[in-house]
Amino acid sequence: MSSRPYSSSKDSVSHDWRLPLPDDKSNTYFNCVGRLEVAYSMFSVNLDEAFGMRRSGRSFKANQVISVAPALCQRLAYPLVGLLRVMLDHSKHFGIVPNLAPLDAGNFQSPRSQRVARMNDLLSRILLTRKSQFGHKISALADLVEELDTAFESAAEELTNGGSLHPDQDWEVLDSAHYDLNTCLRETVVLFKSFLHALPAAQLAGFQTAFNEACASGSPRLAARARHVAHRRIAFLKGQ
Repeated sequence: MSSRPYSSSKDSVSHDWRLPLPDDKSNTYFNCVGRLEVAYSMFSVNLDEAFGMRRSGRSFKANQVISVAPALCQRLAYPLVGLLRVMLDHSKHFGIVPNLAPLDAGNFQSPRSQRVARMNDLLSRILLTRKSQFGHKISALADLVEELDTAFESAAEELTNGGSLHPDQDWEVLDSAHYDLNTCLRETVVLFKSFLHALPAAQLAGFQTAFNEACASGSPRLAARARHVAHRRIAFLKGQ
């Protein structure tokens, strides 16, 4: 097997985004992205309903509605992290080097997410090779999704259980985590299309299988990580 990295023919993310995928890759793209979009829509609708109730003064009802939000958040986070990890593993194994652009801190809301984006931008422009840029961006996105999921779950549980000492801050955490998860989703969708353009057709079936397996087995891994980073929730407000 050749160790020479594959790369897409045009060195532009915008070119990849406009260029249609072949039918087989297009089916893979829409199946994966469709799954993520459905999960995000369910999560977002529930959160919008809870915020609407809170704005209308029905805080108790809002807390009840938010009780199911962590599970909906995880339904987005698990396959999103799975897709990111599978792209990273496949890239390392086969030398796939898709087009990409660094993260933009202006697209994130929480201080923690903005710092991660600024660091990714700095390293991408100064220190890293193109192959390393891809690995760093993928890892940064996957770590952010896991941390955001944990921050959201912790804040929602405090509100639901009625034990929140700072409910305004907890609702702010929910809002910023939702915003930044959406940004991570959009970044992943764009990167995924560039990845598929660079992926040899013969490797598509293997990639699909790996993604399905990652989604099926991702929940315990993400839940285990959540227990270790639960203390980071307040960092999304204070940037500590």
